[in-house]
Amino acid sequence: MTLSRREFFTAAAAVPTLTSLVPLHASEAADVPLGKAEHCIFIWLGGGAAQIDTWDPKAKGDAKGKKAGSYYDAIPTAISGVEVCQHLSRCARLYDRFIPVRTVHHEVIDEHARATNQVHTGRPTAGTIIYPSIGSAVSHTRGPLNDRVPTYMLLGFPNVTRGPGFLGASAGFVYLTDTRSGPAGFARQPEITDSRQRRREALLNQMRKGYRDSADLPGLVADYDTASRQAFRMAGPEFMGLFNLDQEPDTLRESYGGEFGQRLLLSRRLIQGGVRFIEVSHNLGFINGTGWDTHNAGQLKQHLLIEELDKGLATLVSDLESQHLLDKTVIAVATEFGRPAGFDGGGGRGHHSKCFSMVLAGGGLRTGQAIGTSDELAMKPVEDPVSLPDFHATIHAALGTNPAEELYDGARPVPLTDGGRPITALFPAA
Repeated sequence: MTLSRREFFTAAAAVPTLTSLVPLHASEAADVPLGKAEHCIFIWLGGGAAQIDTWDPKAKGDAKGKKAGSYYDAIPTAISGVEVCQHLSRCARLYDRFIPVRTVHHEVIDEHARATNQVHTGRPTAGTIIYPSIGSAVSHTRGPLNDRVPTYMLLGFPNVTRGPGFLGASAGFVYLTDTRSGPAGFARQPEITDSRQRRREALLNQMRKGYRDSADLPGLVADYDTASRQAFRMAGPEFMGLFNLDQEPDTLRESYGGEFGQRLLLSRRLIQGGVRFIEVSHNLGFINGTGWDTHNAGQLKQHLLIEELDKGLATLVSDLESQHLLDKTVIAVATEFGRPAGFDGGGGRGHHSKCFSMVLAGGGLRTGQAIGTSDELAMKPVEDPVSLPDFHATIHAALGTNPAEELYDGARPVPLTDGGRPITALFPAA
């Protein structure tokens, strides 16, 4: 029997494991749930966090005896019947503000860089197009909240996988690696007062005036003008003052914890200042020697990494809630892939991308529920598999953007997600 194209897609839509392959077209816009969140904090666990040792614990294994299973005990959470690892105790008490998504999957196993790119862009690497990251896509579709702060910030080392791709520099990020000061490139010298800065800008404006109408470089000059004007605005106290964490109570700073926690505290301040999207890296390898890439001996002190995540993340959720910002802010905790239930020769774990966990919180979503069920060793989805495009679509929809929207690489239309569909159970009924 030969199926028409329409019949094929109709049949495919009825199969749960194929829903991510059915594109979400603009004609379906009315069926897409849209939220009202204004910001996103995207926490990146670089290296591949083990779902079975964090958000989706199973029966305990034995690394020395090579018995597959969780490395830690499981504890109950504020979501009835849902458990987490014992080292996530602070988050467990607040779990009704969270949504563990326990059946994320993709096909990249052995390459960290490819998997990282795929999680950030929601697409496989292509030879003909450089896709934008989730941060750049949000920056482009939602735009700035004001012109005094960046739309997209990266608290960690810069990387092309976080970049704007075909969207260009206007959707790029401002980054910093140290929370003790703002981006060094924006800092004025102490002797440059506001009045002196205004005189400098006026002189520079006169110097550029003759080039703005050039037939050869109008777009280039306009782009440079826009970027430099924004940089001048960001050099002022309104943006740079956001990095003064000493303005926060000592007790709050201590509750966030070390450098990673201070990045999260800074993220809350940046949200208050109007930054739309912030990625915060947490892969501090010096704590356990390997970061989240827990091959061999990295497994032995993985609990220190988990406890640091737990402390900072739980405090961020509570802090945003106390500031009446939690419903306005989608928190996403992501990683490039998970880990298998079995142990390697050194007592650690390899890579596993067929079923792993990511987490959402806040954002006005219907929190307090777990999405997806994995098998007895968290190795494959049993119910409700979630593709990377679906995860991206859920973030975009929570921020009020229809995932069916099209971006343009020149004249070429590119869907915002790779056929992703939002997880409808997470959105309040209309």
